[in-house]
Amino acid sequence: MNRLFSYCWLIVLITVSVVSASCSLGKSLKKETATEAGVQGTYRLILYGCTHLNDLETFAILDKEGDRYTFDPYAPEFNYKAKTGLTSKEALEEARNFITCNSGYSRPQLSEIVDDEGNTLGYELKPLYLSFFYSLSDVLDTYYFLNGDKVIVSIRLKRSVEETDSDGHKRDHE
Repeated sequence: MNRLFSYCWLIVLITVSVVSASCSLGKSLKKETATEAGVQGTYRLILYGCTHLNDLETFAILDKEGDRYTFDPYAPEFNYKAKTGLTSKEALEEARNFITCNSGYSRPQLSEIVDDEGNTLGYELKPLYLSFFYSLSDVLDTYYFLNGDKVIVSIRLKRSVEETDSDGHKRDHE
């Protein structure tokens, strides 16, 4: 009976730990398809990745200036740089040029980052790749979480891409 109680208590503790860890980044935000014509105002441009040749973890964030929210990538500071005071035209142009650093680049994908009330907090511009390079065109999973006045940005390669070597073959797991 004591052993059963210990196992039950351990399961409850693990469940509480997992739930609290998943909530620690904040409330999840939505991404919706956007057009460049809708991007207006002044932005802080966050350029993430492109740290080496053919870096797949590359994209840009247009953080709307003048609102109460600040985008904060959940990553080491050496993985990104930020520029402030750019017009929408300047930010989009620089972002488009930045995301082309991979030889498999095909075209950009622009998404609007919105809260539950439909307010636009910023934009994401990420590269889509020629699918014969990586077996799919969209290789990045990006998630946005509202935590107070911060928008936490979580970035990772999709699992199927992580498990593929540079020649496009599935890696053997030992």
